Amino acid sequence: MESSVTDLRHFQHGDLSEGFRQMLIDVHADAYADQMDDPFHQRFAWFVDHWSGMEGFSCVVAYDADEPVGFAYGAPLAPGREWWRSTSYEPNNGYTSTYAVSEVMVRPRWRKQGISARLHEALLKERTEDLAVLLVDVTHPKVQALYELWGYVKAGEQQPFADSPVYAVMIRDLRT
Repeated sequence: MESSVTDLRHFQHGDLSEGFRQMLIDVHADAYADQMDDPFHQRFAWFVDHWSGMEGFSCVVAYDADEPVGFAYGAPLAPGREWWRSTSYEPNNGYTSTYAVSEVMVRPRWRKQGISARLHEALLKERTEDLAVLLVDVTHPKVQALYELWGYVKAGEQQPFADSPVYAVMIRDLRT
């Protein structure tokens, strides 16, 4: 199916409004409608506030006309405090900075059109960090395989919150 989405809009830490925050929450509620009884998913607004409040936060939103259909966002991690370092991954010499991709999601109606790949690549296109890192629920091997196609390698597993899933820690070299 060919995508009708042609508009990707970029947002940064300093240009976020309450309407922007609510739009992210609404897209998440649609994307995870079947899981909204899960307390972890109910806390999504907290994650939006946490990530969007970080220096260097960036977000790309895909639109079909004026309707938001998905987004990808993240922020640089503080040097020396990168949570992925608890894994067995050994970066090459000279790798000092990490960009964490926190979310990549597309609403159900627009899935399987390549939108997530476009969002992801647009998010990382201008990044100057050495590595990108993200988490993938280990019960979703197809999603993990997709990220592997995008250049990520699995470095380990983590459960960042007591009520969160166990995630595969995926790392991608941004310098190659």
